[in-house]
Amino acid sequence: MILLLHVSIAILSMVQATYTLVSPSRRRLRSTNGLIVATLASGTYLVWSTHSPLLQSCATGLMYLAVVTVLSVAARHRLVKARAKM
Repeated sequence: MILLLHVSIAILSMVQATYTLVSPSRRRLRSTNGLIVATLASGTYLVWSTHSPLLQSCATGLMYLAVVTVLSVAARHRLVKARAKM
């Protein structure tokens, strides 16, 4: 059950980060950051509770984190540029 929730949150956070990049706003950035934290928290719980191999889990988690961080930073940059034009 927690694995399904973890995967769902991770996919939703990638979709949200992409949407935020396309149409940035402060609210969407906060939502993206919250989903990132929820994904990391549920992943940490999964590794801890199931005693999964740490190396494989961390490598996958770092790849996910790299992708959503790049999307989030790019969205934040676009938001700052858009607000500066106003």
